[in-house]
Amino acid sequence: MEDKRRCFSLSQNKFLQHWCVLFLSSLAILPLTQSFNYGKALSKSLLYFESQRSGRLPYNQRVTWRHHSGLTDGLEQGVDLVGGYYDAGDNVKFGLPMAFTITMLSWGVIEYGDEISSAGEYTHALEAIKWGTDYFIKAHTHPNVLWVEVGDGDTDHYCWQRPEDMTTSRQAYKVDEKNPGSEVAGETAAAMAAASIVFRKTNPHYSHLLLQHAEQLFEFGDKFRGKYDESVRVVKGYYPSVSGFKDELLWAALWLYKATDKEDYLRYALEKANEFGGITWAITEFSWDVKFPALQIIASMLLTEENHREMGFKLVFEQYRSKAEYYLCACLNKNNGSNVNRTPAGLLYIRQWNNMQYVTNAAFLLTVYSDYLRASNQRLRCDRGKVGPEEVLLFARTQADYILGANPMGMSYLVGYGSRYPQRMHHRGASIESYKENKGFIGCTQGYDYWYPRNDPNPNVVVGALVGGPDQMDRFSDDRKNFMQTEACTYNTASLVGVLAKLHGVEEEDGYLNTPLLASS
Repeated sequence: MEDKRRCFSLSQNKFLQHWCVLFLSSLAILPLTQSFNYGKALSKSLLYFESQRSGRLPYNQRVTWRHHSGLTDGLEQGVDLVGGYYDAGDNVKFGLPMAFTITMLSWGVIEYGDEISSAGEYTHALEAIKWGTDYFIKAHTHPNVLWVEVGDGDTDHYCWQRPEDMTTSRQAYKVDEKNPGSEVAGETAAAMAAASIVFRKTNPHYSHLLLQHAEQLFEFGDKFRGKYDESVRVVKGYYPSVSGFKDELLWAALWLYKATDKEDYLRYALEKANEFGGITWAITEFSWDVKFPALQIIASMLLTEENHREMGFKLVFEQYRSKAEYYLCACLNKNNGSNVNRTPAGLLYIRQWNNMQYVTNAAFLLTVYSDYLRASNQRLRCDRGKVGPEEVLLFARTQADYILGANPMGMSYLVGYGSRYPQRMHHRGASIESYKENKGFIGCTQGYDYWYPRNDPNPNVVVGALVGGPDQMDRFSDDRKNFMQTEACTYNTASLVGVLAKLHGVEEEDGYLNTPLLASS
């Protein structure tokens, strides 16, 4: 306590006070005792997806400041594309990040369904997934046709409008045999395969339907290979494919193997491992674009299963594991070579724009792998020594705790959680008076002239949104114009759901996470 008083006596600057406390904690001089209600944070995270819904909202819609929108999507092209999710603070439906969102939500439910149930959120989790997969079923109109975008970023960004008032272009874009898009076909296949596992018990007919679409999409993406942003050029400025499509094809094959138990899919991921970069790329980023670390982790976790050892690919499995360990050790700062950068207060830091997506993705993979290590009685092999499952999970928890408020700003970056969180999210619908309060039309430039520049807090709170977060020095500016930090995306929160579910479950069971944490360990 004396050390803590010293922090507050040194400076009246709150940023320096918080940094001092965290610094002393990292030296084990002052233990961090801040605790969080992970179950409550989980509930808010799942509520967020209702704020991002496009289409005709259901009777049980809980986010009541939203209303129906995009009801003519696909009409010009003669296809029903009503539904799905807006990716962030604008009104475009981008297929690749939407599919990744559903893959990660589904993976979280597969791993932590019991924990989500104990928090009373299982139904809401399935509803969030199904809102996406229902849309993918509509968008997959032919075995070799997938509609991958509605609206375009350039037109959309000229306007600041509620989705209920949209006057911007709702042109739809597709990939097909002549205009391939293997990344988005592969990711949508992965999403539908993962979701089919989720619905296997509760809705077997729907699960089977998802699996049919997933298998067709994988075959389409593999047979007609090509980069989707070359076929749908309007996406280049927003969700371009930097890593190419090979990681998505490996990723989809592994998810289809998990969903079907068909050895052909696993054999594909093993035989193509070298050619497609699965065992050659050592990556320190997992995102909607780059899938290598996650597919390497899934493949390496299959190594312990006896039937896979007998396939004659043990060396390939080991190489997958080596690359998976490289990523995990980089997050833990345990590689001799390249490690993931961190802020002074210990947050993983990849890049300036929407850094939180990389944080939650890393925290999720660390959480899942810690369970694998515990179940298989193994330790993570890093250059700087072996790491046990408890230490891996504890680090994942530091990232979740930072998000929820254990940071120099004393701010929860999960909107609606805690007493202090961003009030001026870069989000069109949130920043303008709700349709429920004002059904009058608010035009394109009217939004920019009046609502966008206001200094007042947003009139609508997007509960559960995870904003882009602080800069490399733990600084954050709560400004609507500061889209790099104040815009939230569906895939930020999707990976966080699984992490929060695990932490909620562990805390309920045995509380071993109550160990004092080192802020920058």
